[in-house]
Amino acid sequence: MSIRTLIRGGLVITAADELHADVLIEDGRVAALAAHGSAAAEAWTADRTIDASGKYVIPGGVDAHTHMELPFGGTAASDTFETGTRAAAWGGTTTIVDFAVQSMGQALRQGLDTWYDKADGKCSVDYAFHMILSDVNEGTLKEMDHLVGEGVTSFKLFMAYPGVFYSDDGQILRAMQRASGNGGLIMMHAENGIAIDVLVEQALARGETDPRHHGEVRKVLLEAEATHRAIQLARVAGSPLYVVHVSAEEAVAELAAARDKGLPVFGETCPQYLFLSTDNLEEPDFQGAKYVCSTPLRPKEHQAALWRGLRTNDLQVVSTDHCPFCFRGQKELGRGDFSKIPNGLPGVENRMDLLHQAVLDGHISRRRWIEIACASPARMFGLYPQKGTIAPGSDADIVLYDPHAEQVISAETHHMNVDYSAYEGKRITGRVDTVLSRGELVIDRREYTGRAGHGVFVPRSTCQYL
Repeated sequence: MSIRTLIRGGLVITAADELHADVLIEDGRVAALAAHGSAAAEAWTADRTIDASGKYVIPGGVDAHTHMELPFGGTAASDTFETGTRAAAWGGTTTIVDFAVQSMGQALRQGLDTWYDKADGKCSVDYAFHMILSDVNEGTLKEMDHLVGEGVTSFKLFMAYPGVFYSDDGQILRAMQRASGNGGLIMMHAENGIAIDVLVEQALARGETDPRHHGEVRKVLLEAEATHRAIQLARVAGSPLYVVHVSAEEAVAELAAARDKGLPVFGETCPQYLFLSTDNLEEPDFQGAKYVCSTPLRPKEHQAALWRGLRTNDLQVVSTDHCPFCFRGQKELGRGDFSKIPNGLPGVENRMDLLHQAVLDGHISRRRWIEIACASPARMFGLYPQKGTIAPGSDADIVLYDPHAEQVISAETHHMNVDYSAYEGKRITGRVDTVLSRGELVIDRREYTGRAGHGVFVPRSTCQYL
């Protein structure tokens, strides 16, 4: 039996509005909003009333880029769908979009079914899938049409990682042409992997083996070049393009130039590029390995361009690229050879808090916080208004956020299944207090009340910006 819930007395913040309003929830959805103290709101009755006085009432976050249980570099990401979605909930994220992987020689269906099996019955919050195309051929191109019909409407290709995920320009063009016909959105890891492999080989031959060299060989210009090339291929194919984990000023400039031409080109960045830098990669005693990810961390001067891109909407989304590997036993695989360090950082639990800190630091407004973390990813990937907002008919994925609570980010207190924090010791103002997923309490006043299996697969429509 559904519990009728009333959230009373908070400041409701969406991408469009801020209003002191009460929120009525029925059957797992938002039933109505009314100004706090109004006759309409005072007339409501509920089985459960949640006091939101002094708190923000915001949509649950939508993290459109996670990698739970991803096999990589002879190991696998340390968060399962169970541990990863629980950590997401603790951080105020109520929907993740993870990447199902097609292996070479395998059908898309086989890869997608593997990921369905990984996630089914394990998730605390709702989830959807993108599809990684590792082997573009006539069979997999046809399968793309079927997946779009099934609600898997975005496809990731890689210009990096030759021999693993890499696609050449011809394969990328074919996939883009197919997407232009079936409504799918091509997502691109834009780095020139062929050139990077040459630089890796040369660096190792010189004895340059420390983690900092990971950032040095994956050069800014090779991200910018690949971003430019992806944009031109998309123009030829008549396809939209979404560039993932943009980290460099020069890559932002390529996106901005394309958008100035009116092209359907979009960009995402991640908290690690906004808050971390090559200074972290240079930490001594192999500690820099904790910060190895691709695209890599950049010098601090790139951060201003990323924040500016978020303000000008040349970057539309902040996702995490959450792909955790423990320092002990996993990151350590690269001792003596930085190219063997598993690429990825933990972050699914930290995104909403870090972006709230950016509000306080003056980088973005409160509504822009909700836009880039909730509404825009939901629209980009066909989930809006079911997700990403608080409006009648939307899923009751709602976070009560205390904007005044103080916390220190630490591996000792986080809930991700990884033995370090990329933001260890960082002081943050603002903290998640209570989280509802489809009207069900998952975090109740800083206590986990959720359960594996509550989260369900959500089929998506096509990109709502097109």
